[in-house]
Amino acid sequence: MFGLEKKDRSLLILVALLTIFAPFILNPFPEGSAMAQFNAGYPDLMQRFVIFGIFAIGFNILFGLTGYLSFGHAAFLGVGSYAAVWMFKLLSMNVVPAIVLAVVMSGLFALLIGYISLRRSGIYFSILTLAFAQMMFALAYSVLTPITGGETGLQLALDDPRILDGAGASAGNIPVPSLFGLEMRDSADLVLGSWVFTFNIGYYFCAVIMLLAFYLSIRIFRSPFGMMLRAIKSNQQRLNYTGLNPKPYTLAAFVISGMYAGLAGALMASMDPLAGAERMFWTASGEVVLMTILGGAGTLIGPVLGAGMIKYMENIISKINSDILHGWFAFLPDGLEDFVVTIIYPFIGKGWHLTLGLIFMAVVIFLPGGLVEGGQRLAALFRRKKTSTDDGSPAKTEPAE
Repeated sequence: MFGLEKKDRSLLILVALLTIFAPFILNPFPEGSAMAQFNAGYPDLMQRFVIFGIFAIGFNILFGLTGYLSFGHAAFLGVGSYAAVWMFKLLSMNVVPAIVLAVVMSGLFALLIGYISLRRSGIYFSILTLAFAQMMFALAYSVLTPITGGETGLQLALDDPRILDGAGASAGNIPVPSLFGLEMRDSADLVLGSWVFTFNIGYYFCAVIMLLAFYLSIRIFRSPFGMMLRAIKSNQQRLNYTGLNPKPYTLAAFVISGMYAGLAGALMASMDPLAGAERMFWTASGEVVLMTILGGAGTLIGPVLGAGMIKYMENIISKINSDILHGWFAFLPDGLEDFVVTIIYPFIGKGWHLTLGLIFMAVVIFLPGGLVEGGQRLAALFRRKKTSTDDGSPAKTEPAE
């Protein structure tokens, strides 16, 4: 089915089920309870999960397969956002043309930047991509203000032509992005007792796009093209000795990765029609590097897990303040309560980056394969325990092949 092996097919089905039932999975606690702070099933955050998952999946095709570390991938995220908003302003509020233009434009920029940057490898390649991204950020922030909106960003206006949509917005309101009449912001709530589950059109549209992007990444990983990229990562010099030129393959991977980033940028603009230069800043590029390494570079689902974890901490853990902590530990004696809150508070709220840094250090030191490796170790541990319990003897260790 879908041209995938059984293992990959099962993984795709698992990801599909997780995205479909995300409103239930991310809202495990009833509204009004003390633990409702950890619920993440609201549309804006769920959209961020899947959009940044796409961004990380694309970056993993470059970094995870070829080993080329780009510090400037946010440039394509910004290009995709600007292209999508311009399509909303000039043509139509339908998200499909905006996404198509964003992917094409980001691919063209990636082709140009990749052609120049891939003349070098290693740290020199990384610095070149960073330099290009910072130049594009500077252009968007100040030089190209008529095109990008400069510091305030590119926004929709009532007097935008929107050729296919006819005259301006009805009732004097700026229109919102839609998919053939279905507005991205439309939602429906399902109330079950103390639980409220929100189903948002924008989220499910992004989720379908992410599943298609994930499926494409699986096909790339399992294709001869993917094997060639792994060979480049393994030993590019030895590959040169065979008479094969790796440059076209690395350039193709760079362009595909840039198009993924442009797709993510277009989806961000489709959910919130605003494009700003801050999406091109180097910190955004560093964030996708963290997502990929944290989840597991070179794995299929790892970047999605890393993106979800970072966005969860950024939007949930960062909002826990001292008042919430005092509410949680109110059952303790006053002196002990204040002591516990004092110890925990530096790692949450505004200090959530400290917790993320500690987690990242632990992953790099103890789990080089990221969260995926951690899951594999746990699964192997449970399998050994089960085998030992079934036959009454310790599990046998098989030699590695």
